[in-house]
Amino acid sequence: MWQPTTDAANDLGSTSMIRQVHQPLSTLGKVHLITYNVTKYHIKIGIAMNRPLAINRLNHIVHALEEAGSVSVTGLAERFNVSKETIRRDLKLLADKGRASLVHGGATVSLPSEPSLSRRESENTAGKSAIGRKAAGLVEDGMVILIDSGSTTLFLAEALALRENLTVLTNSLPIALTLCRTRGVKTIMLGGEIHANDEAAFGVDTLETLRHFQVDLAFVGAGGISEEGDFTDYTRLAAEQRHRMLECGRRAYMLADQTKFERRTPVRIEPSSRIAGLIVDCLPEGSEAAEAASRRWPVIIA
Repeated sequence: MWQPTTDAANDLGSTSMIRQVHQPLSTLGKVHLITYNVTKYHIKIGIAMNRPLAINRLNHIVHALEEAGSVSVTGLAERFNVSKETIRRDLKLLADKGRASLVHGGATVSLPSEPSLSRRESENTAGKSAIGRKAAGLVEDGMVILIDSGSTTLFLAEALALRENLTVLTNSLPIALTLCRTRGVKTIMLGGEIHANDEAAFGVDTLETLRHFQVDLAFVGAGGISEEGDFTDYTRLAAEQRHRMLECGRRAYMLADQTKFERRTPVRIEPSSRIAGLIVDCLPEGSEAAEAASRRWPVIIA
């Protein structure tokens, strides 16, 4: 521990302030106020030397989360010989940076989360609109079709707004609202629990409802496309539901704009022999995911 010299003690002016210098670094606010006035005695060096220790601790916590999936405040405090409050601050910092999710007594690894539908609707609108028009060109009057939820499929629904004699199944509230106002379209809303982020139905009830339908065409989205050309999603439930949707169609088409080739989501959507093509706005140059997808699936450029 640094010991103040006589000159330093005189400059500080009181023994009470000298005692503050000897307090643990966990009282960082008080120490910082003192160091502002006594920089020449290099007290700041003592604090700066502890920053690498904190960074190193954060790196170890991230590694523990990746390895085990979760950590506890008590366990980390014992492991690093620091207070629980210090660990709580570390976990809060990681949570703010999207590296962890806070839970009671600790934290869990933070999985990628899908942006809200309203945010996705504003991204690459020209590309998604082109995909929607291209997909709509595959639909003939009198068909029964299924349209998955999502921002790209919403553009498909808008492209079908003037069509005649169609029956459309969907789990998407915005798509159902768009098409139910169209005189020539019969709209069937799939049941299930509405997920606010996607404004659509997901769950056991939705899966059960899908068992009762066979459609001419199914248009299905994905959370991302892997470097192996697999379609992927954010959750097991969403991946399973989209696989069931593919199986409902005599023919099925995946709809994905160029951003999906750069997006990594954790759950693989089980492939289906009914996939007739992947409709995209473009294939990003140099993308391993785009190259793999083009080898595995017929690609239709909008």
